[in-house]
Amino acid sequence: MKVLVLFVATVLVACHASDYQMYPLRLKTGHVGQYSTEVLCGSWRLGVEANNLIKWKTVPEACQEFVADYVLGNQYRSDSKTVCREAYFYAKTLNITDKDVFVFDVDETLLCNLQYYSKHGFGVERFNATAFANWVAEGEAYALPETLVLYDKLMSLGIKVVFLTERLVSQRAITVANLKDVGFDKWEKLILKDPAAYTGKSTLTYKATERRKLEESGYRIIGNVGDQWTDLMGSYRGLRTFKLPNPMYYIG
Repeated sequence: MKVLVLFVATVLVACHASDYQMYPLRLKTGHVGQYSTEVLCGSWRLGVEANNLIKWKTVPEACQEFVADYVLGNQYRSDSKTVCREAYFYAKTLNITDKDVFVFDVDETLLCNLQYYSKHGFGVERFNATAFANWVAEGEAYALPETLVLYDKLMSLGIKVVFLTERLVSQRAITVANLKDVGFDKWEKLILKDPAAYTGKSTLTYKATERRKLEESGYRIIGNVGDQWTDLMGSYRGLRTFKLPNPMYYIG
């Protein structure tokens, strides 16, 4: 009897405690307009990273400060580290052959163009290909630090890397110099876009086609790292893909 009374008392206490603790977790009622700009922009960024928001042209003006705080703050670095760490843990489990490669995008994957985007509204301004080409020609992009760590670790495992970028073949020399200057000094292939071969073709088509060429030449893509979903979707995308964060622009 004493055991039963103790059990009932324990259940009652637990239930009341549970009610008290769970109450703050219940969804709030009211109109979405009651949410702060920070909350709304956080939801917008989640939609972007999950590829639920597509074909957007610019960062919402109300989210400029939010995006700036994100990419200049600790969260961006931490998010990138999480992705790159997982890619390394995955790579360590593989039995590597001479034909295994990791494919990397370049801009906002290897090279950081925040110096450019900080002068163009962190994505609020519509992308200007001429202005960005002028920036690329300066060869002053920084390395994304967490990707550089991943790159060095893959090198230590004996894994070859291929860089696949939308930068044009005419930008090869400055791209090579910039990559080497910031620590990406060895690669199996650096593939740049030939406009004559891909006029009117989407980024998705271009990257899938070049990955197909890699595999048809005997390589096996064991990993694929990029900041855009077009880096990671389509055919021949590799055994596993790793999406880095980038809320500043969308490439469809």
